[in-house]
Order: sequence, then structure tokens, then C-alpha cells
Amino acid sequence: MIISYDKHFKKIVDIIEIARNRTYRKINEELILMYKRIGKYISEQSTDTKYGDAFIQKMADFFAEKYPDLKGFNRRGLYRMKQFYELYKDNLIVSPLVTQLSWSNHLKIMSSCKTMEERIFYMNMCINEHLSKRELERQIDSGYYERYMLSKKSLSPAIEKTKKATGNIFLDNYVLDFLDVPETISEYDLQKSIIKNLKNFILEIGKNFTFVGEEYRVQVGKHDYYIDLLFYHRGLSCLVAFELKIGEFKPEYIGKMNLYLEALDREVKKENENPSVGIILCASKDDEVVEFALSRSLSPTMVSEYNLKLIDKKLLQKKLKEYIELAENVSDKH
Repeated sequence: MIISYDKHFKKIVDIIEIARNRTYRKINEELILMYKRIGKYISEQSTDTKYGDAFIQKMADFFAEKYPDLKGFNRRGLYRMKQFYELYKDNLIVSPLVTQLSWSNHLKIMSSCKTMEERIFYMNMCINEHLSKRELERQIDSGYYERYMLSKKSLSPAIEKTKKATGNIFLDNYVLDFLDVPETISEYDLQKSIIKNLKNFILEIGKNFTFVGEEYRVQVGKHDYYIDLLFYHRGLSCLVAFELKIGEFKPEYIGKMNLYLEALDREVKKENENPSVGIILCASKDDEVVEFALSRSLSPTMVSEYNLKLIDKKLLQKKLKEYIELAENVSDKH
């Protein structure tokens, strides 16, 4: 009889990994608190008329001469510590978040975000989805915050109902620039390209998604139907079916998606799971057509656009600013 010890040894590996993660989190926490304390000291000393703006440069010169092996203590690094402290020193919302992010992620957020709301948004995203520096850079560069906020704007009752049912986690617009495909592409090639770039696709739609399969077969009567992409969302505890369309949204897509979702709920969904959700990903859509198509739909279905190239972030910021100003004007009138 051959005895396999692998499962026992795997438990040891799990213990080691848990200890490593705890150690990393503790080291990172102490590192961030150190930068914050240094930033506070620099901030307080820099306001003294005896030192003024020259204080940071003198400190950088001191470290360069006395401790040349210490990284990050040049003028730019010390200024970032000062900025870090001054940005968040009086913010009670941020205080419990800062030690959960790496310093490199903090630097990206500070250099790229214009408002405290945007900074907090990306902080929470980093924590909830465990974003690396590279992943965070991608989300910021693709205007994820602006796209998310624009997706929350007031819409028709049918769309609002679906958004509420799905926790408002789906965007109206997804950027699939990482696919690196031509503008004219077949639905089959689009699907295959997404599979090849599945990690980036899940980063775009959210890391709570787990891939189930492509061309997922469901049977209704004597007929077989195939769902382009099927995922499971851990937060919503439900199956999520993606249908890919290379053209403009058409109302008949809703009927087909309803059939898929009903088949999933009857044959695949487990008792403890929530009803399945559908995402129809189109190259373009007319919101009024979407509203009419969804108004009689009983299944939670979202219709979203995709872009194969990065959207101009300045354009997204302009749209978001206009939306906020419009919302404020409406609020003032009421």
C-alpha cells in the first residue's frame, strides 16, 4: 500500500503561507506608519520660518551623505511622505485604510487622483480586490473611477431595478484595450481573445468573478443553447452569463438572455444561490431602446458597452463633472 503524504504536507505549506502573509501585512503596516510619522515631522518643521522650503532639501542631503544605502529618502521621496501625511491627517475615513495598501499603491493614488472621493475609491478597490501596483495603474489609466461614477447616474426605472438587484457592481462601459484586436472583429474571435486574456478581463469586470466556462451548454426541451461566457460572482452568490455582441444592442437579445437565465436557474443554480444575472456586452447601445427592452424583463439583465481602446480620461472627467453639476442643480431646485 502506497501512502501519500502530500495532503498532510500541504497543510504545513498552508500554515507557512498564512504566517508569511501576516508577516508581510505587519511589515507593510509598520512601514506606512513610519512614512506617516516622518511626513508629520517634516510637515511641522517645514512650517517653521527658520527652515522653510529648504528643510526637505537639507534632510535629503543629510541622508545622501550619511546613509546612502537608504532608498526613498531623496528630496522626492521625503516630499511624498510629507504630502501623504498632509493629505490624510484629518480624515477619519482614510485612517483605517492607509496601512492596508502598499507604499507604491499610495504613491500612484496620490499622483493620479484629484479628489479625496477618488482616492478613497481606489483605496477600497485595492483592499477589496488585492490590486498590485500594475493592476492599480491599469484601473486608474482606464478611468475606472469615472466610468463607475457615471454608471451610478439616475436612469430609467427598468435599468435602476436591475442595478439595485445586482448591487450596482456592473459598469455601463467596459474597456477591453488589453485584447489588442482590430475594431472589426467577429464575435467568435472576440470571445477567444477574452479567454486568452482572462486575467485582464476579470480585472476589468471585478476580481470577485470566477470563470466557469465558455460556450457553456444549457438544454431547453430538445434544443441545446450555448452561453458565450459563464462566471460565478462570489459577492452576489450567483451565476453571471455574458453574451458578446459586436454591433449595436438589439431588443431580441433580451429574450435569448432570459431563456439562458431561466435554464441556469432551473438546471444549474444551487438552492443556496441567488438568481442568475445576465450581461449583454455590445459595441454600442441606445439607452431608450435598452429601457424599452428591459421594461418587461423579469430576469436581472444589464446591457453594457465595450471599448477596444482606452477612452480619453479627460473626456470621462468632463462627463463626470457635468453629471455632478447637473445633479447638484436638480437637488438645489428641490
